[in-house]
Amino acid sequence: MIIDCHGHYTTAPAELEAWRKRQIAAIGDPAKAPKRSELVVSDDAIRQSLENAQLRMQRERGTDVTIFSPRASFMAHHIGDESVSREWSALCNDLVHRVCQLLPDKFIGVCQLPQSPGVRPESCIAELERCVLELGFVGCNLNPDPSGGHWREPPLTDRWWYPLYEKMVELDVPAMVHVSTSCNPCFHATGAHYINADTTAFMQFLTSDLFRDFPTLRFIIPHGGGAVPSHWGRYKGIAQDMKRPPLGELLLNNVYFDTCVYHYPGIELLTKVIPVDNILFASEMVGAVRGIDPDTGHHYDDTRRYVDQVRALSPDERDRIFEGNARRVFARLGRRSAREVNAAGRR
Repeated sequence: MIIDCHGHYTTAPAELEAWRKRQIAAIGDPAKAPKRSELVVSDDAIRQSLENAQLRMQRERGTDVTIFSPRASFMAHHIGDESVSREWSALCNDLVHRVCQLLPDKFIGVCQLPQSPGVRPESCIAELERCVLELGFVGCNLNPDPSGGHWREPPLTDRWWYPLYEKMVELDVPAMVHVSTSCNPCFHATGAHYINADTTAFMQFLTSDLFRDFPTLRFIIPHGGGAVPSHWGRYKGIAQDMKRPPLGELLLNNVYFDTCVYHYPGIELLTKVIPVDNILFASEMVGAVRGIDPDTGHHYDDTRRYVDQVRALSPDERDRIFEGNARRVFARLGRRSAREVNAAGRR
């Protein structure tokens, strides 16, 4: 089986965006805000939104299951206040849950958290519990910068975040560190802000004792870890100069990286630098890069091709990247099928 650990509902029906526009227009006048029940999307519309996109690509590329979450750029935690974020997050999570109910062999849910700038992370606990315990989701996306490119929150290693981490440990779910839209014109969202956040999170982890306090806490740093693989020597040297433990001991029991790297040399570097047990297969299809590479004739985000080309990987190592590591990191998935995970969430 091939498990894609990083997918977003980027092709959601247009009714979702229309609802969001109404919500934003009503900020400051709650009486005009739309109710969640006013989003009307048929099952057929959901199937149609996926059939010629994620489902077709799964078939063509030979992947089996996608760990699926709301569209990252739509999280936009900087818009409105806590109540706006709470309603929007619940709506998006419910829609992903419907995808998982309609296609239980193909999609497993991961939730958006109702973060809001300056609001303490424990405000997210109720939605995390609902999504994991009631909807059968197996993880969450955690935005280290709800301000949208201005970095006003404490580092991820600050005790400010600890109540949320305590709940993640209790529920045995990981978080993917994933920012949303950049509202800072200095940072292009997917080309700079996303990669900056990946790299920043790693450096925050390196300089802290977070995993001494939470030895079973797990994070996935997406997009191949940002700058981390190509600058591993820099981080190794910084840790050494700071008298920190070796990186493997300090971080690699808790921090994992995905394969959303859109050319073969990048994947080859990732597998040379990062231990195989810390790499999870992912493509983020249909995501930030949707075109075809003119040098190869294949879609940039067809990342399975790149992993298959790495000759240095043994069959067992490739199996761990494609399936085994995801089952270990997303512990609620474990050895169960996608259908079993989704069924458990409905009980």
